[in-house]
Amino acid sequence: MFDAKIRPLIDPPLNRLGRAMARVGISANMLTFGGLSLGLGGAVAIALGQVWIGLALIVANRLADGLDGAVARANGPTTLGGYFDIVADFAFYVSVPLGFGVMAAQNTMSALVLVASFVLTGVSFLAFAVIAAERGEANDAHGKKSFFYSTGLAEGAETIAVFIAMCLFPAWFAVLAYGYAALCVLTVFQRSALAVVQFKD
Repeated sequence: MFDAKIRPLIDPPLNRLGRAMARVGISANMLTFGGLSLGLGGAVAIALGQVWIGLALIVANRLADGLDGAVARANGPTTLGGYFDIVADFAFYVSVPLGFGVMAAQNTMSALVLVASFVLTGVSFLAFAVIAAERGEANDAHGKKSFFYSTGLAEGAETIAVFIAMCLFPAWFAVLAYGYAALCVLTVFQRSALAVVQFKD
């Protein structure tokens, strides 16, 4: 929901850093996999009860995720890089609630519900992207991407805000997880309604 609105604010500094990193030989894929390692490390830290370390690694993951796109724009994006980027994003997204589910037994059910909602959102997002690509449609609202990014209520910025709130208030994990899962399901319905309009033959 907010991703397209904050891009004009975050892209200029990220692009400057991305160009500098590209000049010294740092590739987008290096940042993608490095960021994934940081994100998964954050989930492990949360599972072990080290929530503040988890929070720091989550923030570092998001910085790396922003920089891999900036480096890709500097060097020229690749199809394989786009594939790695989206797989790394979803691996990170599901790892954080999994970490909270492992950390405390009372979080297990809400973590499962949130992961399931992420799966539904991911399926709707990728299905929309595939069909839009087949129809030759494009959307640059989220910046230059390797494939079509459909807009939704629950996007990257909202997900990270919820993850940060979970780390700051771990006792409220279940409430935040159920609430955000509901928003993800609403996003699936929203995207499906858009598909009915946009893909009507």
